[in-house]
Amino acid sequence: MAVLHPVPDPAPDGDSALAPLSALQHLAFCPRQCALIHLEGAWAENLLTAEGRVLHERVDEAPGETRRGVRIARGVALRSLRLELIGKADVVEFRARRSGPPQPYPVEYKRGKPKPHDADRVQLCAQALCLEEMLGVPVPRGALFYGEPRRRQEVAFDDALRARTEETAHALHALLAGGVTPPPEPGPKCRSCSLEPICLPKASAKRSAAGWLARALREDEP
Repeated sequence: MAVLHPVPDPAPDGDSALAPLSALQHLAFCPRQCALIHLEGAWAENLLTAEGRVLHERVDEAPGETRRGVRIARGVALRSLRLELIGKADVVEFRARRSGPPQPYPVEYKRGKPKPHDADRVQLCAQALCLEEMLGVPVPRGALFYGEPRRRQEVAFDDALRARTEETAHALHALLAGGVTPPPEPGPKCRSCSLEPICLPKASAKRSAAGWLARALREDEP
């Protein structure tokens, strides 16, 4: 069963005009989901989101460390005034180079498996763009770590992904400024969305009823 929770304001008072970086992932996945969360303040937690939340908390709360010359920072605050975004990176590795300052390498942790869509890559690329603006050094690549199969998937921040990320940021600000929640577009991805009972209550109720009936029939079988 989905449990409703209020969505906290992710931005400090001085950065109230900035949009949460995580909203890019929501928008790239589903504009309606993004609007429900960031315009209407809706949130519902299920097993999948709970596992993801616990994973992020463990990563963010772990202490920083240095391994083989790589400094590992966790829960790194990010901001881009150019893209008007604010957020946090799970991990940023600062890798030594032959010359110049260390090169940042953002790592975003995700539960589950790699996705067929680019929402996670857009979110990670936005982190890289924030780091470049904040530190003045290039960030050519980073990685997504998925709980299944528990290994990293490296992401190159090429021109196409950077353009896609900036377009998504502009679309996010337009969505938030417009204040209108898009209509639902039901599809296979809805099954993994914790907001389905809020977004598509009739479809969710029908599926729940069908599941209950199927279980009841199985229990009555000799």
